[in-house]
Amino acid sequence: MPVIRIDDPDDPRLSDYRDLTDVALRRVLEPAGGLYIAESAKVIGRARAAGHRPRSVLVQEKWLDDVTDLAGDAPVYVVSDAVAEALTGYAVHRGALAAMHRPAAASVAEVVDGARLVLVLEDIVDHTNVGAAFRAAAGLGADAVLISDRCADPLYRRSVRVSMGTVFQVPWTRLPAWPEAAPLLREAGLHLAALALSDDAVALDDFAAARPDRVALLMGTEGDGLSRRALAAADTIVTIPMAGGVDSLNVAAAAAVALWALR
Repeated sequence: MPVIRIDDPDDPRLSDYRDLTDVALRRVLEPAGGLYIAESAKVIGRARAAGHRPRSVLVQEKWLDDVTDLAGDAPVYVVSDAVAEALTGYAVHRGALAAMHRPAAASVAEVVDGARLVLVLEDIVDHTNVGAAFRAAAGLGADAVLISDRCADPLYRRSVRVSMGTVFQVPWTRLPAWPEAAPLLREAGLHLAALALSDDAVALDDFAAARPDRVALLMGTEGDGLSRRALAAADTIVTIPMAGGVDSLNVAAAAAVALWALR
């Protein structure tokens, strides 16, 4: 683990960390460059435990001891607080960042093999919601998470941070579009339960009382909910009974409620 002290934010060795706004990450590093950014020693440790490899680690001097066992053979770039902020565009309060190699995606069959409860996220665009949904999946016993092709990336920095690193804990991969996705789930023996508002929807507590042995819980985008194709593919439409004139919850909160009921 080479430790290299750098005092120039324009040093080319720091290019993976330069101007780390979410927009810059989407356009430059993720996914085209095959990298994602892990923030904090705790998150880096969870990524390493999941078998992910760092390309390099960026750390301030006072946090160096926290990452010495996490970097492996990757170089550790030690910078001052001022250089870290000039480099990334924000104060790095958690002390460490790592540019991580993005692992190859697993197949849907591999991810859902043996799973009894799967969370499916369709076209959720907010990285905070994706991270919160993964945290709920990990904490409430989902065996896997599947995301649509247009869903926000769980490995974006904000998603990883909000999930508290649980994006490395729960097996996940991307689904193809719905004409191809439904047979993959049914071949795995999963009952497709779509969480949506509908006149013929089954109340969540009733569905949970007689739940199928293996369930894929479908959650839709923040604004419009599940697509027509997703609803058409579902075996059952399920709704959370609401009060107070409120008809729905934030998608991550709804996922947590439904996962708890079906745990």
